[in-house]
Amino acid sequence: MAAADPMSSSDAPEDGPKETSSVSQNITDADAFKILLEMKIKKRQKKPTLPSTVTELDTEDGSKVYVVGTAHFSDSSKKDVVKTIQDVQPDVVVVELCQYRVSMLKMDEKTLLKEAKEINLEKLQQAIKQNGVMSGLMQMLLLKVSAHITEQLGMAPGGEFREAFKEASKVPFCKFHLGDRPIPVTFKRAIAALSFWQKVKLAWGLCFLSDPISKDDVEKCKQKDLLEQMMAEMIGEFPDLHRTIVSERDIYLTYMLKQAAKQIELPRASESEPRKYIPAVVVGVVGMGHVPGIEKNWNSDLNIQEIMSVPPPSASNKIFKFVIKATVFGLMGYGCYRIGQRTVQFILSMPAAQNYLQKLTEIRSHH
Repeated sequence: MAAADPMSSSDAPEDGPKETSSVSQNITDADAFKILLEMKIKKRQKKPTLPSTVTELDTEDGSKVYVVGTAHFSDSSKKDVVKTIQDVQPDVVVVELCQYRVSMLKMDEKTLLKEAKEINLEKLQQAIKQNGVMSGLMQMLLLKVSAHITEQLGMAPGGEFREAFKEASKVPFCKFHLGDRPIPVTFKRAIAALSFWQKVKLAWGLCFLSDPISKDDVEKCKQKDLLEQMMAEMIGEFPDLHRTIVSERDIYLTYMLKQAAKQIELPRASESEPRKYIPAVVVGVVGMGHVPGIEKNWNSDLNIQEIMSVPPPSASNKIFKFVIKATVFGLMGYGCYRIGQRTVQFILSMPAAQNYLQKLTEIRSHH
C-alpha cells in the first residue's frame, strides 16, 4: 500500500487545529495497525457472491481459504481473481508459481508474448545449465506446449497471476506467497519416473504438437485447465509422470495454502500484554486441474519432504543423455559435411587454425 507524501511544515496552515498533531502522536504503531485492520475487515463482504470457479475451504482454527481455479490462458479467469481479492480482502494471496517462474509477474503482456514464442538455442542452453540435460530438455518441451497455445491464441500465459499480484498490493497488510514446488525438482522427479522409451515417446509427442486451439476451447477448459488437460492427454499412458507433475504438486500446493492460513497475531502495545490471534483469510490462485487434488488433501496430515527429494539418475537416464549428446555431435558433423570440403580446407588454411594445429602437433611430439 503506497503511503501518501507527508505535508512539509512550511506548507501546513499556521492557524490549523493543533490538537490533531498531539492526538496523532499519541497513537502507537499497534493502535494504527488495529485501526487499519478494522477498516480492512469492515470492507470485507461477510457473504461475498463469488465466481463459480471459487472453492471455499476452512481450517480447524477458523481461517478461510478461497481457491480460485483458473485457466492459464483466460481473460475470464483474470476477472475472477480480481473480483475474489477485492471482495474478501485477504491477508495472504498464494499463487501457483515458484521462484524460478516469478519473473512473469514483472513482465508486461507484450514482452511475455514475445518470450513465449521465441524458444531458441540460448534458452535451451540456459535451461540445461540450470536444471541439467534431462530436466532442461523437459522444461523446453513443456515451454513448447505453452508457446503453441500462445501462438494460437495471441495471449501470454499467467495473466491471472499478474492480476493477483497487482490486486494483492492494493489490499492493506496483504502478503504475496509463491505456492508451487520448485520447477527443477518437478522435472527431475518426472524424468526419473520414466523409462527410456517413455522419455523418447513423450519427447516425440511434445515436439510434434500442432493441433489448433480456439478461445472457446480455453473457456470450456474453465472446468479443467487447458495446458494441464493437453498435458494429461499426452501423458495419460504414463501414470508415474502424472503423479509427479500433477498429484505431487496438488499435495505441495495444499501444504502451502494451509501454511498461509495460520492465524494472524495482532501487535501488542507492550510485552506484558497477552498475545491475541485472529483467523486468516487467504486467496489461492491455481490451475483448475489442481482444485480437486487440493480438496482431496485438505484434511490430511501432509509431509512434503518425500516429494521434495530428487532421486539419483537411473541407467535409462544415462542412456538417454548419451543418445542426446550423440545426436547433437552427429548434427554438428553433418553440418560440417554440408559446408563442403573446400570451405573446410579454407578454414584450415587460416593463420589462426594453422597456429592451433602446430601447437597440437608440438604437444603430441613432447608426449
